[in-house]
Amino acid sequence: MRAITHTLLIITLFFPIVLYSQQNDKDTIYTYYTEENIKIDGILNESSWQLAKPLTTFIQREPQEGKPISEPTKVVILFNKHNLYLGLWAYDSLPNKIIAKDMARDGRWGSSDNFEIVISTFNDNRNAYLFVVNPNGARGDALITDEGNGWNEDWNGVWDVSVHRSDSGWFAEVEIPFSTLKFPDNTKQVWGINIERNIRHKNEQASWKGWSRNFSVFTISQAGRLAGLNNISRKVSTEIKPFLSAGIQGEQAKVNDKTAKIGGDASYIFSPSTKINLTVNTDFSQVESDRAPINLSRFSVFMPEKREFFLEGKDQLEMNLGSDLKTFYSRNIGIRNGKEIPIYGGIKLIGKEKNTNFGVLSIVTSDNNSLENYSVIRVKEDISKQSSIGFITTAINAKDHYNYVYGVDLNLATAKMFGNKYLAVGGAFTQSQTKDAESKDNLAYNLFVTYPNDLITFNASTVTIQKDYNPELGFYYRKDFNMYSTNLELKPRSSFIPWIKQYSFKPFDVKYYFASDTKNLESVNLALRPLGIKTVSGELLYFNVYRYFDKPVNDFHIFDTIKIYKGDYWFNSFDIDFETYPGRTFVSTAYLNYGNYYNGTRTNLYFTLAWYPSKHFNITADWRRNYIYLPQGNFITDEIGARVEYAFTPKLINSVFGQWNNSQKEIILNYRIGWIPKIGSDFYFVINQNISTQNDKLRFAQFTIMAKYIWYFVI
Repeated sequence: MRAITHTLLIITLFFPIVLYSQQNDKDTIYTYYTEENIKIDGILNESSWQLAKPLTTFIQREPQEGKPISEPTKVVILFNKHNLYLGLWAYDSLPNKIIAKDMARDGRWGSSDNFEIVISTFNDNRNAYLFVVNPNGARGDALITDEGNGWNEDWNGVWDVSVHRSDSGWFAEVEIPFSTLKFPDNTKQVWGINIERNIRHKNEQASWKGWSRNFSVFTISQAGRLAGLNNISRKVSTEIKPFLSAGIQGEQAKVNDKTAKIGGDASYIFSPSTKINLTVNTDFSQVESDRAPINLSRFSVFMPEKREFFLEGKDQLEMNLGSDLKTFYSRNIGIRNGKEIPIYGGIKLIGKEKNTNFGVLSIVTSDNNSLENYSVIRVKEDISKQSSIGFITTAINAKDHYNYVYGVDLNLATAKMFGNKYLAVGGAFTQSQTKDAESKDNLAYNLFVTYPNDLITFNASTVTIQKDYNPELGFYYRKDFNMYSTNLELKPRSSFIPWIKQYSFKPFDVKYYFASDTKNLESVNLALRPLGIKTVSGELLYFNVYRYFDKPVNDFHIFDTIKIYKGDYWFNSFDIDFETYPGRTFVSTAYLNYGNYYNGTRTNLYFTLAWYPSKHFNITADWRRNYIYLPQGNFITDEIGARVEYAFTPKLINSVFGQWNNSQKEIILNYRIGWIPKIGSDFYFVINQNISTQNDKLRFAQFTIMAKYIWYFVI
């Protein structure tokens, strides 16, 4: 530990800290105050749009870095006391080639023409709101933290947009209430802002600022400034979202249970930058079913959070030690062994005051009439221009049990290394305490360095999780190990083959795991990419070679009664991965991995296919098959999933999702219709049906039919 402390001290003293310098007028866009009633219809015919100075200087990142955008583009920003308005002009000389695939909120905006608007209300070079608009009027939004390293696409802000299309292109009006945003309590506001336009039929990407290929529009430190916002108000102090849900559950067309539930969420604005959320009798009946994967490893499967209350502000509650450990994993609250545990209520405080980011969460649940409390406190202080230092505490308190985790972390970053390259170094240290458990070997810590740039990407890290470390409110794949990893990727641009845009070579990508107590080798992952290419048209092709070592200390089941026995295993494999350009009407990926698998062989095939015949209708499907041959038995696994979606409007969408695998031997069908009667309110109607396929016969099993309405109003 003394070595780690000394290393962090040296990093802090000698890491290059880039001081902020005042940007000039070329980096600033001024918004225009208006008293005019802006009708959100996409027509842009109000006089205020013509009076304000437009933003027209967009520079390509792709395909021709540094060249002006190929199609005329204009953005105007207006505001009144309570709302921010953006007018977007996306002219296109080939309007029939505009790509706009769907209308769903947070849909596939990455494969459609769009505007991406990034607003950093604290102008802190780290965190921002993302708003995305496509030519169908579909909305996407997300919260961005740590220069795009943190990403919460599940955040759904209250804002609106309308789009108009013509022979000249497509045009949009965006309304963002200031009540949707957190910002400093200042009379005069200066925000960070960047705007990017994507023209998919040209595979073109252009931004106002930060157009270097070393960055993206999410690299907040490269954004410009939005000035002129004076005397604005959040207007809203209290938001209330009560809900009513009702439904039935049963099996084989027989109703076994009827349910009705009333509850809700409320939020109070302490300041323009801090909000407290309350939840009572929480209900998640509208949440779509999890995918049910077949696990062919000896480690746990990570399942993403889908519940809205836990998704908003989740990045301000997390502290991770690389990909090996999450100190806070919200699915440990209200879910146990795949079953829902009733949540009586909870409180969440998310905000930022000056340079301090903070998040507090406390939830009370009931399991077998025993109350349990789950809490987390996370604080992170901005230092220098892009760096931070912070701490976290998680706690579980029950009748006869407790578990606590304490941690600190440091992240030092700059986007000015070697002039215009991004570099970050840092580390974290955590400790757990559990009732009636040993407190001797209960530490976890890591160090890392990352250099993620266009030509060269380099990463190196080390993680240690000791044998008695026990983060019960977190998630980890394994413990009692020391891990060392590093990788290097070279991505030169093509200059002699016209149809190749960029190559990808990985001279090495290595990860070693050693037992933390005995120092014996436990696992090795070695990868080499001799060739990867990205074409000018947007297709991807990768070829990778792998060598693995694994030393399970216990036997474990992988499928039915077949086991992998403890021992030492070295094995090799290779894969070929192909992806078509996502802007096409038909989109597909294909993956083939072949090689050894413990003491046998494995062939892993994976295919996806998506069809987007119109903006209203789309179908996606995927299939994974494994052929595994072992001395102890041969078997085949199949996992199939498919989704059919029809959108009447961007605010009325229904979908059917189905999945099946030959391990559970059960078809899971989920039908959901979602309607937004007004921004902030939602209606859901959900049908879940399980169909058993045991013994090659179809038998209707459990079903649920549920309706839920969520009101939204303000005080």
